[in-house]
Amino acid sequence: MKKHRVLKVLGIIVAAIVLFFVVINVIPPKKNVSNNPFIVEKGDLPMIAAHRGGSDNNPENTLLAFREAVETIGVDIIESDLYLTKDGYLVYNHDSYIDETCNINGDLTLDEVEDLCDDKSNRHYIEDMTLAELQQYNFGYYFENENGERIYKDAEDIEAMGLQIATVDQLFEMFYESHPDLLFIVEIKNGGERGYEACRILSETLDKYPEYKDQIVIGTFNDEIETELKTKYPELLRGAPTGTAAKFVLTQYVGVNIFDNSDFACLQIPMSYDLGVEIPLVNQGLINRAHRRNIAVQYWTINDADDMRTLIEMGVDCIMTDDPILLKEVLEEYRK
Repeated sequence: MKKHRVLKVLGIIVAAIVLFFVVINVIPPKKNVSNNPFIVEKGDLPMIAAHRGGSDNNPENTLLAFREAVETIGVDIIESDLYLTKDGYLVYNHDSYIDETCNINGDLTLDEVEDLCDDKSNRHYIEDMTLAELQQYNFGYYFENENGERIYKDAEDIEAMGLQIATVDQLFEMFYESHPDLLFIVEIKNGGERGYEACRILSETLDKYPEYKDQIVIGTFNDEIETELKTKYPELLRGAPTGTAAKFVLTQYVGVNIFDNSDFACLQIPMSYDLGVEIPLVNQGLINRAHRRNIAVQYWTINDADDMRTLIEMGVDCIMTDDPILLKEVLEEYRK
């Protein structure tokens, strides 16, 4: 009789747990944001995000690359990182220093420059240079075309060719009239006081281009900058920081997403996390759960055609790639 009561109690506990998980997965979760331009309609193909402006196709983070990505390739989103110059301009660059993308060290090979930059004291950091100083250099210097030719190495009029470092203001101005629906993904790389200043300058720049204010999502790896964006610029959409993204993924996998209180607009993740053991992140349930919260799911940085097809068939919202030409060709397969 006692054994029967124990089994009955265990049965009730198990039933309660099952009911609990059913309920929390049936209750519609609160949407993270009310309006999210980064989500595609169900059944539509993913958006193309040109990582660094499409660094496989053109010299990364230059106006030339951005112009070709938007006007020739026809991407939906420009994606890149932002750094603050010494005199308060926001410029696009992947690293905090410029040595590996321009000719600031003279006629050295890229291998020689990389060896030079192993000593951090040899690097030329953006925060130590004015915009005018940065604009002296050819940011197409090391770019190689598909034949391995450095076709911009000897460019003379780098301004006319769009081979200078690009500012946020220049990029917005370039497309504001001709491409009012263009979307932007940016990451503020500065932390601390300079990061706060970068947030302020970006917000004030967007005031000059109000249509773009609702079409940009901002990310950061710095917790204090995430807090700054959240508290002082709540009208701006934010991407999930790495820790927040990992927490969101975990709560979705264990089915307790109702307890997630995040408020980011875009989940930007690779296809897997390497934590000693590879954790796959390409999961239909994860994508569906994010969409229930009105969160756009964006995967980076995808340069393999088969990986692109996998994500397309999963119904992701955006694929970030260094090779938007390849992604456009793959997407065409699905339009036939």
